[in-house]
Amino acid sequence: MSRVYNFSAGPAVLPEPVLKEVAAEMMDYQGSGMSVMEMSHRSPEFQKIIDDAEQDLRDLMNIPDNYKVLFLQGGASQQFAMIPMNLMKNGVADYIVTGQWAKKAYQEAQKYGKVNKIASSEDKTFSYIPDCSDLPISPDADYVYICENNTIYGTKFKTLPNTKGKTLVADVSSCFLSEPVDVSKYGIIYGGVQKNIGPAGMVIAIIREDLITEDVLPGTPTMLTYKTHADAGSLYNTPNAYCIYVCGKVFKWLKAMGGLEEMQKRNIEKAKILYDYLDQSKLFKGTVEPASRSLMNVPFVTGDKDMDAKFVKEAKAAGLVNLKGHRTVGGMRASIYNAMPKEGVEALVAFMKKFEEENA
Repeated sequence: MSRVYNFSAGPAVLPEPVLKEVAAEMMDYQGSGMSVMEMSHRSPEFQKIIDDAEQDLRDLMNIPDNYKVLFLQGGASQQFAMIPMNLMKNGVADYIVTGQWAKKAYQEAQKYGKVNKIASSEDKTFSYIPDCSDLPISPDADYVYICENNTIYGTKFKTLPNTKGKTLVADVSSCFLSEPVDVSKYGIIYGGVQKNIGPAGMVIAIIREDLITEDVLPGTPTMLTYKTHADAGSLYNTPNAYCIYVCGKVFKWLKAMGGLEEMQKRNIEKAKILYDYLDQSKLFKGTVEPASRSLMNVPFVTGDKDMDAKFVKEAKAAGLVNLKGHRTVGGMRASIYNAMPKEGVEALVAFMKKFEEENA
């Protein structure tokens, strides 16, 4: 069985060199005589793994010294509750709702305080990013929340919202490490790793130190307090050790590839191949307004459900898998994360051209 081109939105494609390295170390990690899966998280070997992973991530993102890097469990969805529990001092937060995950975060936060939806693109099935240059920011808002890249709908903030001095919190799950980022513009920048960084089961949260306090909402569980994890160096309880190990390998791969500037260049090039074809195709069309297009997730449709199903089925037979779109959009979606090679996108476009000719 040869490897397929995996366009899954997550858990998603991982770099082949990383998979090979991980496979080679499966039985014996660097002479320890055991797998990282079996290793104590209190061992010096694992301490080095987590320290190196954090340092490499800091190098890749130029993370300022006054930010903590936390390797947490519960995925991005657990952050929907952790953020208001830890940040709602005035009991007020502003949310920009540009997709399913921002909407879920907005709904979850309502359990903890007054939550204002200050902008939304739900009126057009989340197919664009609203103008966020002059928003009705609440004077007493504790933070302003966005989901920066919308996996399901294929939209991306190209310019961060003007928060008028309020703390910006961003879920970057599906664009994590896809381009350079100025961490200092955010109070919290976080993401589930299973889309663009590693295997499922972990979220990385990068948090400005002044936001990590004991002053949290009454009743906040110990495990849901950022200070608990920051004080313990992400080792308060047994972490997702194997996931941290694989993420660390991916960080090293990214550095070897030339860092985030190089990844952005490659991602722009890959996305252009697919968008250029969609823009001239008579059968397929993209569902996102061009100014809001994501480099990571590209939804497209034929306009005919049966034709969409036929395409997905035939594409799978051709080794192009996980192209079925999310049920709220329908059609197809190609997730073309960092680890998707340019050849994969070229193979997809070649197949789409062939399919279009055969089904004209």
